[in-house]
Amino acid sequence: MKNPNRLFKNAIYEQFARIGKAVSSPKRLELLDLLCQGPRTVEVLSKESGLTIANASQHLQVLRATRLVEAEKEGLFVVYRLADQTVCDFFRTMRVLAENRLAEVEQIKRRFLEGREGMEAVDRKALLELVRKEAVTVLDVRPVEEYKAGHIPGAISIPLKELQLRLSDLPRDREIVAYCRGPYCVLSIQAVEMLRAKGFKAVRIEEGIQDFRAMGFPIAVNEEV
Repeated sequence: MKNPNRLFKNAIYEQFARIGKAVSSPKRLELLDLLCQGPRTVEVLSKESGLTIANASQHLQVLRATRLVEAEKEGLFVVYRLADQTVCDFFRTMRVLAENRLAEVEQIKRRFLEGREGMEAVDRKALLELVRKEAVTVLDVRPVEEYKAGHIPGAISIPLKELQLRLSDLPRDREIVAYCRGPYCVLSIQAVEMLRAKGFKAVRIEEGIQDFRAMGFPIAVNEEV
């Protein structure tokens, strides 16, 4: 007969491993990252992640089986959301761990940004302090739904796809700081490139809403745009 202490430990770590298996897929990690921005339908998640609706649904079912995400029918659509904030905290912690332990992460990012005008390193500490003091114009270029789910107070919401038509809404005599979903989101990169080409003084900040929250920034929710 096995030692009951060993049976207990085996059972506990088996449950922990279920979470590890659920997040062992790159696409499921991307889906979690997207859901950290706010609830989404399968259709939107499939488009944003480059998956078919069928494949996105299969990945979401795996995440749902481990209770990392929840689903609710709203009209004709099924809307997915994270089970709670701890799931997003877990994802961010894992992302930061990978950044700190895997040199490949920085190498991939450096290769992607190489040669892109305006993407040079900035003094992030000083820039974050300007954002905190509202001394710059903060531009949120994510979709409106994500802005409403959580954003920096005072940030202007102009989704990237609308930016070209709404340049007149932005001041030309003040530095613009664009942000999106986090360090591996390209929306703010494209926004800064566009703004600089039009003569604006603009920089990108890598942090996303979950990073700001972790750093103690106040986060506004459910505000009208």
